Amino acid sequence: MLSSSFSKPPTQQLLQSAVLISQGAEAAIYKAHLHQFWTSGHDVDHAPEDSEPVLLKYRFHKHYRHPSLDASLTRQRIAGEARALMRCMRSGVTVPGIRMVDVNEGVLGIEWIDGKSVRQLLPGGAELENISESEDLDEIHENDAADTMVDYGVSRDALMDMIGVEIAKMHLADIIHGDLTTSNMMLRKQTSDLVLIDFGLAYYSTLVEDKAVDLYVLERAFASTHPDSEPLFAGVLSAYEKRMSKHWLPIKKRLDDVRLRGRKRSMVG
Repeated sequence: MLSSSFSKPPTQQLLQSAVLISQGAEAAIYKAHLHQFWTSGHDVDHAPEDSEPVLLKYRFHKHYRHPSLDASLTRQRIAGEARALMRCMRSGVTVPGIRMVDVNEGVLGIEWIDGKSVRQLLPGGAELENISESEDLDEIHENDAADTMVDYGVSRDALMDMIGVEIAKMHLADIIHGDLTTSNMMLRKQTSDLVLIDFGLAYYSTLVEDKAVDLYVLERAFASTHPDSEPLFAGVLSAYEKRMSKHWLPIKKRLDDVRLRGRKRSMVG
């Protein structure tokens, strides 16, 4: 007779077997092994050493919302994040590969990135203790604290160039990240390439305003997380400008406007 766990949907069985890494208000993050799960009769007690891990993002049910509304919003958000990742991949943006999508169960499975967040690699970021929901993925991929950019064979200037180029490729594909921070960028250990992660707030837009706001969010993230960040972000913008070419000037003008509005709001309080 089959155990009661096998009466659950396969995705729920997978979650049950996975390791919980972190949990925020909107989603829980797990580490799992898809290949081992689907090829061993759902016996996942022991994952083989060569089994590729995946990251599962589970948007669990919100009991404060009406069930039908909650289900609809969950499906939309999972599908939206998957579409953003797919569009980025088709446009050559370095993002995690998609391994599975189950909109009904609210689960998105993506490639596990073995590396470290830019937040941890730059000065100031590693010392922060209060990690918000949007920064949960930073804990997931955290390796030995002794890791530095030297271990990855990348200079700080080269890292800023990579950030600018990847954001430019994303914006040329008309994808707005919505939460650009140094926590949502990983440096892959094997290849030392930069990977943009956490597209939970991403959306499609051709508007210059949205791209400028995306950049402004990152600028504020640099300023609040990393000391003396002006030259760092200047390096990001320099690489972004080169990649955007003729599209840069209207975004630059709008970015200046967005900065002005931000300063006015800060003065008003």
